[in-house]
Amino acid sequence: MQTVITGKAFVLGDNIDTDQIIPAHYLSFDPTIPEERKLFGKYALSGVPEGQSGLPDGNIRFTRPNEFTSDYSIVIGGKNFGCGSSREHAPLALAEAGAKLVIAEFYARIFFRNSINGAYIVPVESIGRLVDKIKTGDQLEVHLDKQYLLNKTTGQKHDLRPLGDVLPIIEAGGVFSYARQTGMLK
Repeated sequence: MQTVITGKAFVLGDNIDTDQIIPAHYLSFDPTIPEERKLFGKYALSGVPEGQSGLPDGNIRFTRPNEFTSDYSIVIGGKNFGCGSSREHAPLALAEAGAKLVIAEFYARIFFRNSINGAYIVPVESIGRLVDKIKTGDQLEVHLDKQYLLNKTTGQKHDLRPLGDVLPIIEAGGVFSYARQTGMLK
């Protein structure tokens, strides 16, 4: 697992639900078919209502029209990120768009587990509220091993919570790989 992740921030608010992360009408795409799987990236965060995406002006899109990947590799959320339906397509969509991790105050449990179990993205919890301190487009450097985020644009450093018990699953590449490595599955 990469311990230092760098990239541009995409900032969202509180209660970003799975329908906003990947709207239900895109769930007909089959993630096992490569040509369809990449469409999840194209439509990632397309359900975020106008006025909320890329705060503060609310009119920045996560992916540009007709593109499959985003310029933003680090998503910053507020409280209750990933609430709503229990679809694993939500963290998959962010990963297909090129997001490496999400940093939020706290997560809906099912989104958190889907992110880890599928090895899609790393869900990191912030200690403080970051959506008011980081702007979309800020250059970030996240040190997972030392549990801090450095905003290279402003010079501010923010503490993060440790990954804890989920770290071995993330390092293994998901829950099935972890189960195989530890002898739980053959």
